[in-house]
Amino acid sequence: MNSLALRRLRGLLRKEFLQILRDPSAIAIAFVLPAVLLFIFGYGVSLDARNVPLALVVEHPTTLTASFTSRFERSPFFRPRLFLNIHEAEAAMTAREVEGIVWLQGNFTRRANTEGASPIGVIVNGVDANDARLIEGYVQQLWATWLVAQAGAAGRAPPLPISAEARVRFNPAVSSRNYLIPGLIAVIMTLTGALLTALVIAREWERGTMEALMVTRVSMHEILLAKLVPYFLLGMCGMAASVAIAVFLFGVPLHGSLPVLTGTSALFMLAALGMGLLISGVARNQFVAGQIAIITAFLPAFILSGFVFDIDSMPAPVQVITHIVAARYFVSILQSEFLAGDVWSIVLPNTVALAVMAVFFLGAARATARKRLD
Repeated sequence: MNSLALRRLRGLLRKEFLQILRDPSAIAIAFVLPAVLLFIFGYGVSLDARNVPLALVVEHPTTLTASFTSRFERSPFFRPRLFLNIHEAEAAMTAREVEGIVWLQGNFTRRANTEGASPIGVIVNGVDANDARLIEGYVQQLWATWLVAQAGAAGRAPPLPISAEARVRFNPAVSSRNYLIPGLIAVIMTLTGALLTALVIAREWERGTMEALMVTRVSMHEILLAKLVPYFLLGMCGMAASVAIAVFLFGVPLHGSLPVLTGTSALFMLAALGMGLLISGVARNQFVAGQIAIITAFLPAFILSGFVFDIDSMPAPVQVITHIVAARYFVSILQSEFLAGDVWSIVLPNTVALAVMAVFFLGAARATARKRLD
């Protein structure tokens, strides 16, 4: 690149930075939009079942039943309500006042003392299958721990010959927020990266400033580079702000190294900006550019990246389609970096995939960009 081309590029870069300072919409997309979405999803979306309203039906209260029901009263997962008969509890569940029923029949204590075992009834509202499985698991865990405590108090061996001691790695608190927030960052940065370039260039087409550039001696390569560099830096600053919110506000642990996180984030941001440049080559209207960015960038990243829905559980054809979604690879990297650390068997192949995606989208954007007005 000769000195004249460097001077043109420097002038274009200065123009873009001044445009960012004078037009707050780009700063809003880079900083305000990620923060708002993180607050909404971070506080509003949770896969944890907490304070679940639960009906406790105790037909014949005794010391033994009180010992058992007290486990539910002290549990952070349940908000129990006592009922005298099963019919009242079923009516409450039909009215969605409770999400499940634990039923201790009248002969519960007698059978426990004479036969050594007494069944309990558990009825769960299956409208939400995920919550139903969680409630069932919580009840079984409380039941098992209560049996062990009762056996220990009586000086007997536990009723089961095998004692399971569960240990959760990478997310000991079993908090869905720790799992969702890293993936959410990838989804948000997909949207903001695509919007940063797509909307800004579409706005220039609408205002006529792009036509003014077309009649100058600057090349299309210089125009694209001048668009890419400022918004890459702006997007990386938005990425840093998102990571800071995740760590310091939501308390998500970051076990990986910052250099690895920064490098992979840079590759992903190049891929997202490349998508935006490619969209801007098709849409010269801000509304159309925004709609295309949401349909082609945000929705696939939200649904097909593994952010919420497990990719391995998807049908085989859909799993194949997920390989063309850049956020899929970044979500995997982020979840590893935040919760497990630098797991190179995960980081390296996904980093290579991000590099390929970045080269593809930037190359496609350059191939479709023409210094023509038609």
